[in-house]
Amino acid sequence: MRERLAYALFVLLVLLAATLAAFLSTRHGIEGDWSHAHSASLSADTRALLARLDGPVEVVSYARAQGGLREVIDNFVARYHRAKPDLSLRFVDPDADPAAMRAAGVALDGELEIRYRGRSERLKVLGESEFSSALLRLSRSGERIVAFLEGEGERAPLGQANADLGQFVGTLAARGVRAVALPLASTGTVPANTDLVVIANPKVALAPALAAALVAYVDRGGALLWLIEPDEPALAEGGGLDRLASALGVRVLPGTVVDAGGQAFGLSDPSFVAIASYPPHAITEGFVLTTLFPQASALAQISGAPFAFAPLLRTSNRSWNETGHIPQAGEDAGTIRQDGDAGEIPGPLDLGFALTRLSPLPGRREQRIVVLGDGDFLANSFLGNGGNREFGQRVFDWLLGDDAQIVVPDRSAPDRELALSQRALTTLALVFLVGLPLALVLAGLGIAWRRRRQ
Repeated sequence: MRERLAYALFVLLVLLAATLAAFLSTRHGIEGDWSHAHSASLSADTRALLARLDGPVEVVSYARAQGGLREVIDNFVARYHRAKPDLSLRFVDPDADPAAMRAAGVALDGELEIRYRGRSERLKVLGESEFSSALLRLSRSGERIVAFLEGEGERAPLGQANADLGQFVGTLAARGVRAVALPLASTGTVPANTDLVVIANPKVALAPALAAALVAYVDRGGALLWLIEPDEPALAEGGGLDRLASALGVRVLPGTVVDAGGQAFGLSDPSFVAIASYPPHAITEGFVLTTLFPQASALAQISGAPFAFAPLLRTSNRSWNETGHIPQAGEDAGTIRQDGDAGEIPGPLDLGFALTRLSPLPGRREQRIVVLGDGDFLANSFLGNGGNREFGQRVFDWLLGDDAQIVVPDRSAPDRELALSQRALTTLALVFLVGLPLALVLAGLGIAWRRRRQ
């Protein structure tokens, strides 16, 4: 009797312990990362950044309910939520309200919007380096002043016309950048509190005084973004901006860049240049999105330039600067050929440069300037193509000194790849595709022969 009572008591205690363990598991969780080099966890830099954020972070994912994309995003953001409980994730179905999604500028299923303290930033690439770097930029305080040259027919920074920059400037505003007009004709100089000056395709020649003010701004160490289009009047001899080009050491090649390699991206207009790989630079580091540049100008460096040049955008070997008629979409693009006698230079051609030198301004180490042979890629009508928006944001971040990135070390397992020589591959193919099937056939024939003899 005592043995039965002791056994029943033992079973009861086991059941009670199991029930208590199950209850505690719903209240308290224990997690461990046993992967190689803790590759399933956030890096130390990311955890330190999350600890410095003193407010809630909202992540909005524009992902469709169908498919498994939402689960992937949820698992990724869950790493950040465990380190920062007030970081939340909300899903919005792009199919539920397509008009609202277009108004918000959503162009890719799964695109993320990170919101922190009234600022926001968009991400199209899901990765710790990209996500954490966006949080780092949003955490910085202080408003940046970007002055857009005005009064010479430039693209309107707040305009909503196809050629204007209103949508892109709106994304900059959400990240703490304030766009202001710069009417040099009335001010005569660039204000001292300006962090960056943007020249966005003037339609008329600049007065000598305006050109001199821009050159003086550069000489003082100011940051500059210069967007150039083919055959700009301001770039002609005596047009004003020719003086700025000489001061920077930049030469604009004649004609419009055409690239036959665009057919691989489904482009029927040869004057539309698609770029998917980029020269190494801080702006393009880790950038994997394809960008589209309609009717761009090729750039070159003048010998003896006072700046150090680094290429940002480079066309394919099948490109050149076409100085004649360019067939439009629907016309036969095979009618144009590169003509060296007409001054057309075969690719690869540079569409953008990052210029640097020791800054003459006290408190700054480096003066930064970017010259791009296209302004359409940031215009309202082309901003949503590929990575145009993201590339533009990277350019502005670098020019404003906000280009710091969270460096995520390579924590992948060292034995994920199997490197075999051609002889080893041939041997494996012969063994498994020829030898093994032949051995099975011979074994079957041998078994059948033995059974017949019996």
